[in-house]
Order: sequence, then structure tokens, then C-alpha cells
Amino acid sequence: MDAASATTELALIRCTYGDTRTRSVPDLKINGQSYDLDVPVGHSLAQVLREELGLTGTKVACGEGHCGACTVLVGGLPMLSCITLVHTLDGAEVTTIEGLRDHPLVDAFLRTDAVQCGFCTPGQIVSASALVAANPSPSREEIRHAMSGNLCRCGTYPKIEEAIATWNEH
Repeated sequence: MDAASATTELALIRCTYGDTRTRSVPDLKINGQSYDLDVPVGHSLAQVLREELGLTGTKVACGEGHCGACTVLVGGLPMLSCITLVHTLDGAEVTTIEGLRDHPLVDAFLRTDAVQCGFCTPGQIVSASALVAANPSPSREEIRHAMSGNLCRCGTYPKIEEAIATWNEH
């Protein structure tokens, strides 16, 4: 068998049976806790958070990086965990919704009834936390711009905007 045939055969096996190789991610900090992970090649951060670590607050809706439900912070910046390969994060600091449990935005979302069905809420709060960390008093326009990557299928946008605009008033 020549090299091209072997490569094609290996690709076919991987497509049929999945890639069973694993790779170490020795230095990943999630919500302040250090992890030394050995995970299958190609796993997304969302998969690892939910399936390996039991951090199910991060939701996966589209799985393609279109809706923002899976948003986490990596180095303080919002990132879509469903399309982020965990192997690219060695040495990174990740914050999930579980790590923001005591953030005042959580109370603001509850106070303004910005939760509706609640499925998008974790991603909304994570994105909003990055915004208010950079700009504690954002304008309504800045809020709409910063939150444009987070979809709410219930249409709770005015309440989400209100929660972010008033997050530090109570």
C-alpha cells in the first residue's frame, strides 16, 4: 500500500469509527481550578466542560458558533466554546457561568426578568460580564453591540439590555 492509499484508508477509518487518539492539555485553569486533562483529539471546550468536568451550565444550542449560548471567558474575553478546540487552550484561564455564580449580573438578570426559558442566559451573562469588566457603565448602543453575538429565541432583548444597563445599581 502506498502512502496516499494509507492516508486515505486512515481518514476513512477515522470518519467511520472516530479518532480515538487523545492528547494532553496539562495546564488549563477553569474557574480558578487547575486541570491536567487527557482528552480525545478534536474535542471542543464545550464537550470537555460538559462531558468530562460536569460543568453543564455552559449550553450548546447550535454547535456551530452562531448563537452564543456556549460563551465562556478565555483570558477575560468571550469565546464560543462549541467551536474552540480544547487543545488550543493549554495555559489558558477559562471562566464559565459557574465561575460567575456570585457576579452582580446574575441578580440583575433575575431582577429584570431577563431569563425567560433560561437556555441562553448563561451565555448572555458571560458575555455581559466581559462587557462590564471593560466598561462598567456601557451605553445602550454599546450593550446592543457587545451582545449582538448572543441570540435569545424568546426575544427577551429589552430585558437583557435593562439588566446590563442597571447591573451595578442595586
